[in-house]
Amino acid sequence: MRDIAPQPLTAQSFAPFGDVIEVSDDAVKVAINRGNTDRYDRLAEIDVAEDGGIGVISMFRGRPLDPPVLKVFERHPLGSQAFMPLSGRPYLVAVAPDGVFDPSLVQVFHAEARQGVQYRKGVWHHFLLALDAESDFLVVDRAGPGNNCDEVHLAPRDEIRVCR
Repeated sequence: MRDIAPQPLTAQSFAPFGDVIEVSDDAVKVAINRGNTDRYDRLAEIDVAEDGGIGVISMFRGRPLDPPVLKVFERHPLGSQAFMPLSGRPYLVAVAPDGVFDPSLVQVFHAEARQGVQYRKGVWHHFLLALDAESDFLVVDRAGPGNNCDEVHLAPRDEIRVCR
């Protein structure tokens, strides 16, 4: 087993895996509703139409892993998947590049409560990693025909303990 300390989640560090969804000075900002609302536009593009897929919005409620050991990764070859935290708590994001899964390439990010993520199609990721307490997330995902979830179970020597 190896230990990984999470790194801060930034748009630049996460770019190989997808998008960080957050209000920032880098976003396209448009005043709408007669100037009473700021729209931070196109923070991520949903990619779910392959093989007749449609975009759906769901709620996920995640509980912290105890102990915080990563044993299973998944990917969605037919669509992107976005998570936006709703409970005001930070969480973890564990990812690896698309292609053949390589546990040595796993990266772990510490996401702040104001940051969401969107995984690109085919990017390996751990399931929802709430920290400290049960947490709710708004999820934009793909529904439709076809196999859109591949899983890989890590051998005990490849499991990853997240150090905080």
